[in-house]
This record gives sequence, structure tokens and C-alpha cells, in this order.
Amino acid sequence: MDFKTQVKDLLEQGLAEHPELFLIDFSISPDYKISVVIDGDNGVNLQDCIDVSRSIEHNLDREEQDFSLEVASAGATAPLKFPRQYKKNIGRTLEVTTENEKIEAKLTDADNEAIKLEWKAREPKKIGKGKETVVKTVEIPYISIKKAVVVISF
Repeated sequence: MDFKTQVKDLLEQGLAEHPELFLIDFSISPDYKISVVIDGDNGVNLQDCIDVSRSIEHNLDREEQDFSLEVASAGATAPLKFPRQYKKNIGRTLEVTTENEKIEAKLTDADNEAIKLEWKAREPKKIGKGKETVVKTVEIPYISIKKAVVVISF
């Protein structure tokens, strides 16, 4: 079994022990630097990173192959990649970039095919002068999303 397959198997076993965690990114550089990025349905804490790191590190032999290992959580400003990440962020404001536009709106729903966003906009009244506030909603399939990030507000 080659090194990458061995590490991948150990990583999958480690994540299987923590079903609330899921893999965002995994790579091994030519100089055997293992980089793992995880996320969780309830976020990721330091102990989660330690547990995943140990499930890999304690089952590899440094005498056989020297390596370095980094296990990290997806940062707060990291783009969302998977439906599971969108689902855990329902109720938060996202900045979603598609091919045609950029929308900053509240994520109201997410399934395995698309997300639903909702925001308020001021538009001219249909009858009479002035503007009125209307609630707009849009459904965007994942395939149309170029980039989506959670908007951090203080």
C-alpha cells in the first residue's frame, strides 16, 4: 500500500469515530507534508483536531517514512464547499458569487442540490410614488455558485 492510500485510510477511520466531523481538504506534498482540513456540524474544537491527528500519526511509522502532519479546521473566512457546510450555516448571512452577480443575503435553506437566500430590498412602488421594502428570495443550485463565504458581523 502506498503512503497516500495508507494515510487516507487512517484519516477515514479517524473521521468514522467522529461522525459529526467531515473532510474539507486533504493533501500530501512531495516532501511528505500531510495537510488535513476538517469541519464539523457543530464546529471544530482543538480536541477534534488532536483526535484526528492522533488517528493518523500513531498508526504511521516514521522509520519507514518521515512526514509532518497538520490538522486544522476550516477557517471562519474559508469558502463553503460542501452541502453539509451550507446546512450548518442556515440562518447566517452569506456572500454568494455566481457567474452573473454577487448576493449578500440570509441563508434560509440548503439541501443536496441548492441553497435558498432571502433579503430585503427597496423597490419603487407598483402604484404611486416612493419606494417600499420587499422580501426577495432566490434559489441557487450549487453548480452555479463560484464562491460562498459566511459574512462575519460584530
